[in-house]
Amino acid sequence: MDQSHPGMEWHNRAPAPSPTVSIISDVLLFREGLSASLTRDGRLEVLDLLTSASALSAISRRTPDAVLLDGAMSECLELSRRIRKALPGIRIIGFGISGGAPRLVDCAESGLAAFTDSDGTVEDLVGAVFGALRGELECSPQVSALLCERLAGLSAGATRPAILTRREGEIARLIGEGLSNKEIANDLNIGPSTVKNHVHSILEKLNVRRRSAIVSHLGECT
Repeated sequence: MDQSHPGMEWHNRAPAPSPTVSIISDVLLFREGLSASLTRDGRLEVLDLLTSASALSAISRRTPDAVLLDGAMSECLELSRRIRKALPGIRIIGFGISGGAPRLVDCAESGLAAFTDSDGTVEDLVGAVFGALRGELECSPQVSALLCERLAGLSAGATRPAILTRREGEIARLIGEGLSNKEIANDLNIGPSTVKNHVHSILEKLNVRRRSAIVSHLGECT
């Protein structure tokens, strides 16, 4: 005689496994701190703690559901593009990103499926991961407007916008005056890491590799 009760199959069903993530940061404290926070939260399973140098090969071997990428790394966006090219099915989520809406749009353009800024919490990051896995992106109206502007530029035939934001233009001008990142940060009353992110964005938009090359483009960017 069947002794099962209605609903028993449901109660005996194993819970769905947690999504797996790999954390990429060149700062050991960031990697370990975020891993500890996610472990306490319990909704994501951390597979690997990686540096930018080891990331691509390690991700290719273990294939997590998502990659958490430290947005403060100078090569963050370039690494995102390499990961997307090699493993297009993996969702990349940036964390700790500074530079405001223009920087977040640069992240989306470079293949990040979601992102949290430098004020984001673990709750925000976990929510961004689950949203990205569902194919959703939660962003501010300003970011949405800039994304639409970028798409409009692409549909008009622009392969990559060459016009700098107002802040990027200020930083480019100060670079042209010979100021270091620290001096620019003091002059504009912003953090050195924010300046570093802006400089990296400027280099990418102008398709140049050295700060000295920015000067020759100043007339085109303002």
